[in-house]
Amino acid sequence: GGEEAEYLADQGIDFEVVPGVSSAYAVPAYAGIPVTQRGHTSTVAFITGHEDDTKDDSDIDWAHISTGAGTLVFLMGVRNLELIVKNLIEYGRPPETPVAVIRWGTTPQQQTVVGTLSDIVDKVREAALTPPAITVVGEVVRLREKLNWFEKKPLFGKTILVTRARPQASQLVEKLSQRGAQVIEFPTIKIVPPSSFGEMDQAIQDMARYDWVIFSSVNGVESFFQRLRELGRDVRELKGIKIAVVGPKTREKIEDMGIKVDLMPQEYRAEQILSELEKYGIEGKRFLIPRAKMARDLVPVELAGRGAEVDVVTAYETVMDDTPAQEVVELLQEGKVDIVTFTSSSTVKNFVHKLRGFDLTQFLNKVRIVCIGPITAQTAQGLGLSVHKTAEVYTIEGLIEAIV
Repeated sequence: GGEEAEYLADQGIDFEVVPGVSSAYAVPAYAGIPVTQRGHTSTVAFITGHEDDTKDDSDIDWAHISTGAGTLVFLMGVRNLELIVKNLIEYGRPPETPVAVIRWGTTPQQQTVVGTLSDIVDKVREAALTPPAITVVGEVVRLREKLNWFEKKPLFGKTILVTRARPQASQLVEKLSQRGAQVIEFPTIKIVPPSSFGEMDQAIQDMARYDWVIFSSVNGVESFFQRLRELGRDVRELKGIKIAVVGPKTREKIEDMGIKVDLMPQEYRAEQILSELEKYGIEGKRFLIPRAKMARDLVPVELAGRGAEVDVVTAYETVMDDTPAQEVVELLQEGKVDIVTFTSSSTVKNFVHKLRGFDLTQFLNKVRIVCIGPITAQTAQGLGLSVHKTAEVYTIEGLIEAIV
């Protein structure tokens, strides 16, 4: 603001002002209150509600302000709300004038208290509403009943913990935020290259011998094709080889590179891919499975048992993320987390490990746990966690549906 700019100028420091959207009208808009509206008022005044404490007299011309504009917006005025209301009524504003006080506007913690000049002080006190907040006075406050869009979002007021690896979490975080949630990222896993590329390099060198490549995750796709490029090769190495994937995001990643996916099971889990592969014939076929170092062996074991030749190579490793747990522990202790999401068995195991030494039963007593699929849910239950819901479709979109 101007005070900061003035101080910098006094110190001989160059500065630049980057104009933005003022909270004076952004916050009311998020509470469903336009500061001006045809048919209601075309005038608005913005007033600092918290003046310089060292001044003897107020700079506010209450006689003019009280009735001089249709809408009055007071910034930083919660502590002086009683004085503001007293002056407005004293200088001619009707006691029944609608008032809204909006705390933490435009954020998932937004809280709005609505009343009139005659009762707003009591209502704010009852709601224990504290700064920072903006106060809106005027008939436009009545429009909130019809235009309150933000606080009606399905996940508004919910705090959701996302435990997915940070690079993969962005889509989930964005979609939850769009639905009004406050999202806290607490990555419990991190995707890193394998300690050795020996197995994968050999498989790439012998690519022509395979009939199928099975990808079970986007991470596997990214790691495999990155290594392919690093070895000076490209997608032509996959000529004549069929591609199978477990889920739609993995399929999308493959097809973005111009490669056709031959098989994706209707149910996005490894067990289902086996029955689908039977339609093509398994016995005598050669399969390459690039995957995480630590993963379930169901598919390769079953394929081998049905007469296939299977090479499992480590495309990446899943390790524990080093994000400190203290902030999350405090939030859980204070009961400020509503939902915890798990997108893989690894996220569950590492979450429990990072919070070892604490009573998870007590922490998660009032927290809903939502898992992306039955395998993840089984892992959570096996570690003593109570799973409230499992996604019916084993994707990020399915997880969000389960949450909402």
